[in-house]
Amino acid sequence: MIEVGRLAPPFRVVDQDGKSVTEAAFAGRWTVLYFYPKDDTPGCTVEACDFTASIAEFEGLDAQVLGASPDTPESHRKFIAKHGLRVRLLSDPEHRLLEAYGGWGEKVLYGKKSIGVIRSTVIVDPKGVVVHRWARVTAAGHAGFVRAKVAELRAGSSTTAPKAGAVEPTPAKRDASKRDASKRERR
Repeated sequence: MIEVGRLAPPFRVVDQDGKSVTEAAFAGRWTVLYFYPKDDTPGCTVEACDFTASIAEFEGLDAQVLGASPDTPESHRKFIAKHGLRVRLLSDPEHRLLEAYGGWGEKVLYGKKSIGVIRSTVIVDPKGVVVHRWARVTAAGHAGFVRAKVAELRAGSSTTAPKAGAVEPTPAKRDASKRDASKRERR
């Protein structure tokens, strides 16, 4: 299992163009590697479009953004073309990359347990060390939190306490917050 502070696990997959990609792609740059369930589904599209909308800011931080799912390169190409995406997408139908980075496992959706892609993200520094990991995320708005974390890590201020409200809430806390807001509205 992936651990913060350790070298990024080795892998070999292909991208949307069928080009081989290994952990060596991380060398010398900050790398955001996010895992998502399926091309062209609502949440995955929101997440990919959010990363694309911020790609210039990531590039300004000398960071590359890679998305990974079990989808085929052909599916990735269609997804990129349909939504004008500017992120490189990795194809991992055997789930080796996903498993090595904690993006594959047991999850609960609508109260039902299953095995599949866990929407999650890791940041790898230019030396190939995993420096941050979100074990479970919500698609909408996540790219902003990732961008802020990369900037913080680059600045070397990771020991600085985040400002109130600046920490991305966990999916469970977001769901509880939505339920509380809904209760207040009904009163």
